[in-house]
This record gives sequence, C-alpha cells and structure tokens, in this order.
Amino acid sequence: MFECFYPDEWIASAYDIDYEGLYQAGFSGIIYDIDNTLVEHGAHANERAVKLFERLHEIGFQVMLLSNNKEPRVHSFQEEVRYCSYIHKAGKPGRKGYELAMERMGTTRDNTVFIGDQLFTDVWGAKRAGIRTILVKPIDKKEEIQIILKRRLEAIVLYFYRKRTKS
Repeated sequence: MFECFYPDEWIASAYDIDYEGLYQAGFSGIIYDIDNTLVEHGAHANERAVKLFERLHEIGFQVMLLSNNKEPRVHSFQEEVRYCSYIHKAGKPGRKGYELAMERMGTTRDNTVFIGDQLFTDVWGAKRAGIRTILVKPIDKKEEIQIILKRRLEAIVLYFYRKRTKS
C-alpha cells in the first residue's frame, strides 16, 4: 500500500553512509537534498559537510544538490561545499529534476543514488525516477509547520516499512 514511499535503505545520517562501498558497488552519482539532510534547515555548510564533499570528490563521485529551495540558498551552499553542481526549485517529487540531475552528471538510474530526509518529496520523487534511495533521519527537530504535518504522515508509512523490513 505504501511501497512507493519506502526507501531502499534507512540510515541515521548522510555522514554514516559507506560511500566507498557504494562506489565499489558501481554507483558513480549522488543526488542530495540539503536542508535537514546535510545541515539544519537554512544553515551554511559546516566543516563536516565540506569534508564529506571533498571525500566524495576524492572517491570519484559526481554530486548534485537537488532542492526545492530558491537559487540563493542552493547556490551559496554549493559554493561552500564545492565539488558539486545544483538544481534549485527542483519540483520534487516530480521526476524531471532527478532526470536533469542525472543528465548533468552523466549518470543513469542504475548508477545513481538519492539521499534525503523526507519520504513524500525526496524518496517518492527519486523512486518515481527509478533511482536507488537512502532515507536519513532529519538533523533538526525544528521545522516549518507544513513539514511537521508531513512528518506525522511519514511516521505511519515508516511504521509499516519497519514491520515489512523486520519480517
């Protein structure tokens, strides 16, 4: 019933992912959400994020930021982390932003992974585009009211996801 929202993996943090393992498994492109995936909502890139993007570059990944935010937010974050490109006002969960990201990175559905913190925008959109998905827990509990309401619905979906993955 909720399978279209189920991530392929659910990990505590984008900083806990085995990126070397992903690369060895044949993945060469990563698409990230920014807010509450890499940093708190609206925050500048911190040292942890900068080091992660340096590491991804050294491994050999192509990286794209895909955000529904306006360009000033996404562009400034991209300049801080470097080693990536971006698409702002991406229209997630629509497929077009994900497909454009792969086109710009020169990757395919088979070798691209999406990492984000929201089921109904990030994960659903990536799954609609045929991309492997990794859901991470939100970094900050303080969120806008519309996201808080979505989190309550996400909790229901994640309840059934946990039941399914335990059996």
